[in-house]
Amino acid sequence: MPAEPKKPVTLKDVATATGVHFSTVSRALNPATRNLVKPQIAARILETARTLGYRPNSLASSLRTKRSGVVGVVVPDMASLLFPPILEGIEHNLLKEGYMTIVANSANDPQRHRLILAGMMERQVDGLIIASATLRDPILDEWLQGPAPMVLMNRTDEFGRAPAVLSDDIKGIGLAVHHLAGLGHRRIGHIAGPASLSTGAARLNGFLLACAELSIPEAQRPVVTSAAFSREEGRRACITLLAQNPDLTAIVAANDMIALGCYDVFAQQGLVCPRDISITGYNDSPFMDVVSPPLSTVRIHQRDMGLEASRLLLARIGGQDMPGDVLLRPQFVARQSTAAP
Repeated sequence: MPAEPKKPVTLKDVATATGVHFSTVSRALNPATRNLVKPQIAARILETARTLGYRPNSLASSLRTKRSGVVGVVVPDMASLLFPPILEGIEHNLLKEGYMTIVANSANDPQRHRLILAGMMERQVDGLIIASATLRDPILDEWLQGPAPMVLMNRTDEFGRAPAVLSDDIKGIGLAVHHLAGLGHRRIGHIAGPASLSTGAARLNGFLLACAELSIPEAQRPVVTSAAFSREEGRRACITLLAQNPDLTAIVAANDMIALGCYDVFAQQGLVCPRDISITGYNDSPFMDVVSPPLSTVRIHQRDMGLEASRLLLARIGGQDMPGDVLLRPQFVARQSTAAP
């Protein structure tokens, strides 16, 4: 005869083995209420639960507390090298508080974005971290008044309707422009990100402000806008920029993928970087230090962005009013893609 399945260990079993009340065990095993139990008793309960093989019943807990213990995260491009460090930061904080994470990819598709958010709400997530917002995002209107608090990340909307964790993109692009000007460049082009995204708009503003501060004439600071933060769009925009401005000595790209698209065009046109033309990127995505030449870029603190977004969301889940944004300071990393003209 097959062996009978082993019965799951219950909270009562842990309470009996530890010699404390059932409710004390319940509080100790819940990260949100563990601080209500004396540390030495909580440690003994946790060790006993581990020894017995106790596994919490998430479904029963959610029915009792009206919380799912799940947070939804929506990113615009799952293949982007930008997001793994951000997601690691998010999970670091959430796991400590007993939350699991569902990550979904909107692929920058509004209809898909709407379906993802609807699905997460149907699954009763306790909160949302959205990295896929546009400046004028009608989808956000549908969910901002919903039961789950929301935090925006890396991007924000035009009206600041939800708290956001952002890198200071105006300052970041300014660092790149000042770096190039310091090397002696005076004819600097910009390949901007999509104008519908806060990252594209802010970095364009940062480029124009920095050029104005340096008294670079308008004719010597041309701009071409890309339709996406992608290598393919970087190639297209770079071809246009160089065809219209053959005397450029430097390019400020709105992100690293756009800069890699420019590398492709340089190779096609026989331009040697940085001898013939310098270029900077943005984000300091993984592996930008091993491309050829290693890319000078603006580093955003990706893991810190995830940590701050999850911290902000946990505070909102806990009932705290967090109306303000968190602005992270970027830094410029000079490598071999920039040199004097």
